[in-house]
Amino acid sequence: MNKKKLFSQLPSVEEMLNNEKILNLLEEYPRSLIVDNIRKSIDNIRKRIISLKDDEINSFYIDYDKLIGNIIENSTNTYSLSLQKVINATGVVIHTNLGRSLLSDSIKEEVWETASRYSNLEYDLELGERGSRYSHLEDIIKKITGAESVLVVNNNAAAVLLVLSTLAKEKEVIVSRGELVEVGGSFRIPRVMEESGAILREVGATNKTHIKDYEEAINENTAALLKVHTSNYRILGFTKTVDIDELSKMGKKYNLPVIEDLGSGLFIDISKYRLNYEPTVLDSLKKGADIVTFSGDKILGGPQAGIIIGKKEYIEKMKKNQLTRALRVDKLTIAALEATFRLYLDEKKAIKEIPTLRMLTYTMEELDEKAEKLYKMIESENLDINLNLEEGYSQVGGGSMPLENIKTKVITIIPKKISVSELERRLRLCENHIIARVYDNKYVLDVRTIFEEQFETIVKEIVNSVK
Repeated sequence: MNKKKLFSQLPSVEEMLNNEKILNLLEEYPRSLIVDNIRKSIDNIRKRIISLKDDEINSFYIDYDKLIGNIIENSTNTYSLSLQKVINATGVVIHTNLGRSLLSDSIKEEVWETASRYSNLEYDLELGERGSRYSHLEDIIKKITGAESVLVVNNNAAAVLLVLSTLAKEKEVIVSRGELVEVGGSFRIPRVMEESGAILREVGATNKTHIKDYEEAINENTAALLKVHTSNYRILGFTKTVDIDELSKMGKKYNLPVIEDLGSGLFIDISKYRLNYEPTVLDSLKKGADIVTFSGDKILGGPQAGIIIGKKEYIEKMKKNQLTRALRVDKLTIAALEATFRLYLDEKKAIKEIPTLRMLTYTMEELDEKAEKLYKMIESENLDINLNLEEGYSQVGGGSMPLENIKTKVITIIPKKISVSELERRLRLCENHIIARVYDNKYVLDVRTIFEEQFETIVKEIVNSVK
């Protein structure tokens, strides 16, 4: 046997296309994709033959069943969406890397109807003429917030950009030095302000800013006062910040708009649910903010969006800004956001049906029940592992409430035949992609972010992974 003979045994692309299993594959996937994977698979064998040493040639053979299996697997993987569903067992509720907030099951049919059919996106049914896409959100958001006007763009950074571009281009905006935050992906408030054309005027110190600092900085070129809620970090100890109501009084005194970037849109006082108090959107408006911006996909529990609410005179100017066209949201976002806001008409319904709020407000009794059920399901498999039910801490995530450690129940696993890191790798790469934490050399499943309908899947994947 020599390499030349091995090369002659390689099948042609046409031969592979006539294989019964490949013919079945052609009924599901595009021919071009399958042909490409056939060529790649054959080429991989060709390269393997080239790399063979003399003493390996006689023992080498082409496994045609394995070749066909590789073609089928590669074609399936290539055609699959890169964006895949995962199981979040980390206990981080608003997990930025895993898609942040989850949409409510109760709205999915309406969103799908909007996506799969024509809609009155920019058409006024009553007048029979062109309408505004923002009209679908205005009534519901104004009803819930009491704001004079509403505008929605594609994320909160875009909202801040549009507000500053409209109200303060080539003019100064005064902001506390302690509020110059960096958000995800290294995007920073000062740079967003710079891109808007506004001129940043920092006042105060990192840990202390007083109302007089703002007043002393006001001049003829001042366009607005900006407060940024430090939703993703806290400065503790010897500190002083200016509350929005103080800043609003200053704004009225000098006839300057006061803008508050809340970051995360919270509409319910979550301190009623054993969590620390966090300022709500309604608080900001009641305390006198002229413009408030926040995200749709954080604690609000909706799709990614940047929501701007406040005084009509300012928002009408934003609607005419050319940036608004570039930053506008699509019909899917509008449908999902309107349906999510509708749930807020009833606080109990919002807590029950919006996954983010539901996960944040679980009682310990509910978590105990969930954890006990999953623990017993894993225990019944009699696996070669150390299995324990323990207390732990969950996090809000998504740059929200950084000091909030929420008590939870976790299931910990220490496998006996493989390492904990190998178990984590196998479960992360399994068909259902279970993402969990490794802590104190234990594999940790936090039941707060796991749905009960996922329990059987998790057990099955653990069984397969510890063998």
